[in-house]
Amino acid sequence: MPSHPRSEVLIIGAGLAGLVTALECLRAGRSVTLLDRDTPQRLGGLARWAFGGMCLVDTPLQRRKRIPDSPERALQDWLRFGELDASELWPRRWAEHYVQRSTPEVYEWLLGLGLRFLPAVNWVERGQYGEGNSLPRYHVLWGTAAHLTQTVIAALQQAGRSSGAPRLQLRHRHRVTELTQQAGRISGALAIDESSGAEQHFEAEQVVVATGGINGSLEQVRRHWPTAAAGAAAPSELLNGAHPYADGALHERVQALGGQVTHAGRMWNYAAGVPHPQPHFEGHGLSLIPCKSALWLDSAGRRIGPQPLVTGFDTHDLCQRVAAQPRGYTWQLLNWRIAAKELAISGAEHNLQIRERRWLAFLRETLLGNHRLVRQMLAESPHFIAADTLPELAQRMNALAGNPDLAPGTLETTVAAYDAQFSAGLAHCNDEQIRRILHARLWGPDRLRTCAPAPLSQRGAGPYIAIQLRLISRKSLGGLQTDLHSRVLDAHGQPLPGLYAVGEAAGFGGGGACGKRSLEGTFLPACILTARAAARHINQEATP
Repeated sequence: MPSHPRSEVLIIGAGLAGLVTALECLRAGRSVTLLDRDTPQRLGGLARWAFGGMCLVDTPLQRRKRIPDSPERALQDWLRFGELDASELWPRRWAEHYVQRSTPEVYEWLLGLGLRFLPAVNWVERGQYGEGNSLPRYHVLWGTAAHLTQTVIAALQQAGRSSGAPRLQLRHRHRVTELTQQAGRISGALAIDESSGAEQHFEAEQVVVATGGINGSLEQVRRHWPTAAAGAAAPSELLNGAHPYADGALHERVQALGGQVTHAGRMWNYAAGVPHPQPHFEGHGLSLIPCKSALWLDSAGRRIGPQPLVTGFDTHDLCQRVAAQPRGYTWQLLNWRIAAKELAISGAEHNLQIRERRWLAFLRETLLGNHRLVRQMLAESPHFIAADTLPELAQRMNALAGNPDLAPGTLETTVAAYDAQFSAGLAHCNDEQIRRILHARLWGPDRLRTCAPAPLSQRGAGPYIAIQLRLISRKSLGGLQTDLHSRVLDAHGQPLPGLYAVGEAAGFGGGGACGKRSLEGTFLPACILTARAAARHINQEATP
């Protein structure tokens, strides 16, 4: 079996966590082998396609906006919203580490790479009753995570050749099938070169698992669906919004060697997915950021309630309630006025002006409406439907669904009931969705992206638009249990010699740092934090 030259560090997976680990090790003078299953053009994993929102605590940007944040306040929000109890030792320690270190080790580190953030802090995941983010923490990278990934790759390549002799081996299209041991220590990995079919053996002093979670495999998602233990079936229809190679295969290999996987049933999925018009892989979905002002309807065209579904408060609750619907889909009903101001799609691909750093074009679309995106989705996706009248819209919705669930007149009844709230003026509205919209608009950045409440049938606001939505898989909140050095732990809480896990593979730290819910935007920073922790310990271990 061919064996490659031994390196000091072997990193399996070249998403953001793997890239950052490699970069930090190279900067410290270590030799690194980086194995990635994807093609060179897709180096960077899911981060290459991510939007780039980050939950950061007590940053200079927050202070400039007079947002009174602190690690203590953030930790209270985190533990309460994630429902982390005292028995979850390592997830809680990682939560504490995150809120204490996200500014120096993520925010300032990114500025040091030449990256910048938009000059606004958004307020997401507020909780249904204020139990989520108690103030704005969501920072948006200018250039999206695509620019972040490209910047880290460029720094990695420079670090790999800075000493004259190349210290970085980067191998694409390599699928790791097994971890190897020597004298009780993880000492390398067996990998299949999927270009040639040859099996190869890579040896190293330290091995880092950076292969993502399990949510890229819908089979794994259904197997570990949170309600499966209670006898409730996973949704019949799911879209894949994760990386297809994040299939949990290496989790199983680590378990076989004694490593612990915890909280595999905790996931961060989204309730508003549509099939990707140009899919990159089978089942590929786009995750919409649902419009706050749209009415969220069941398959029969009735408003889901009694508490209406409104995005931005509790994504976990949205998913649970949508999963409980009898059909595998729901609808959002809106008009062009709402869509132009509020429609957004998660990820770099459909946030063109931010991704390409076109400041004037971004401001124009923010102030005047993103009509370009609305037109694009209506043209490219059959799951976006427009019509001038509600009866015509209902007919097209039934045709798309392939069933007669939507009875004639149902949409008209639903819209009439909502619009009646405005008959005596906004001051007399008594609707939970309208109250939440008014609350969101009190914060400036949300006001820019949220319509003032108005009747759906308001003159000049049409045409009507319906979007057929499905649940979409996204992130694994559980994973390989790790300590604060990102070392993989066994059943007794002891490190497996020579083995680390970073990013989503480690449940973003400790095998589940977020708990049952994320404050949103915690994933990219946790990839950086866990990667830097692993590299720091590896570099210390290698120091004479």
